[in-house]
Amino acid sequence: MAKAGKLVKPNYFVIKLVRIIPLRLRKIIVVALASAFYHVSLKHRLIAIHNIACSFPEKPLKDIIKIAKESYRSFALVAAEFCDVTKLTRDNLAGYIAIEGLDHYTAACKKNKGVLLFGAHFGNWEMGNAALAITTKPFVFIYRVLDNSFLEKNITAVRASCGVTSLSKEKAMRPIMRLLKKGETVHLLIDQNVAWYDGIFVDFFGRQACATSGLALLALHTDSPVLPAFTHRLPDGKYLLEIGREVEMIRSGNRDQDILLNTTNFTKTIEQQVRRRPEQWFWVHQRWKTRPCQAKYKGL
Repeated sequence: MAKAGKLVKPNYFVIKLVRIIPLRLRKIIVVALASAFYHVSLKHRLIAIHNIACSFPEKPLKDIIKIAKESYRSFALVAAEFCDVTKLTRDNLAGYIAIEGLDHYTAACKKNKGVLLFGAHFGNWEMGNAALAITTKPFVFIYRVLDNSFLEKNITAVRASCGVTSLSKEKAMRPIMRLLKKGETVHLLIDQNVAWYDGIFVDFFGRQACATSGLALLALHTDSPVLPAFTHRLPDGKYLLEIGREVEMIRSGNRDQDILLNTTNFTKTIEQQVRRRPEQWFWVHQRWKTRPCQAKYKGL
């Protein structure tokens, strides 16, 4: 892993090749491919529609289908715009994205305890990461390593071009604690399903979802400030990164209870964001795949 803060210029042929295609045309192509996948893959289409229907039981089917289609489009736009992250500079950033709540982040950094940012696969988190690193300082992004090494190298290189260092989430707890001790910022996306032995069950859209307990554990152990950070797409195609106030951590002294309550609060924050703009969340993910009954019989 590259050291936090070290900038690496992407020099892979595929990035340069993709950037030859004008962004407008690139969006048309990728969105068309996403639309085709929506119609071709019945399994993934049904997953998205089922997740949305269960989360918004009050919505008619036509609205649910519309959200599902727009969700595919939203994720396609993230892919289409990704290589343009390498073009971002302090001088042109305003043409792509604005940041609200930057004062919350700078105040957290001044505590010199490191900073824990959390968000979701919502809007365009990659654009938000790049904007924050360029505007303030480099930081570390926790992610799942891709199975395709070719894509893996290119994606991490694009992130690094703006000062975002990628760190695999596998066995990341100790490295993250070391980074926080040095005063680094670490960003985690905590909206995906985890196995029952790696997480804790909390309410998410009225259903029990297994969420990572890692963020709560890190915050309680290190006393690092925790802030929500979400980047959503605006009607004009630009983005807005919203950084919330520092989350007030619950510290009752009961470790298990504190982990549960704080993780619940983090998850509620994600749900609030998704409810505001459901079409910008990745509904095709099997967020409720892990079931509470799996943990119930873990001792057998």
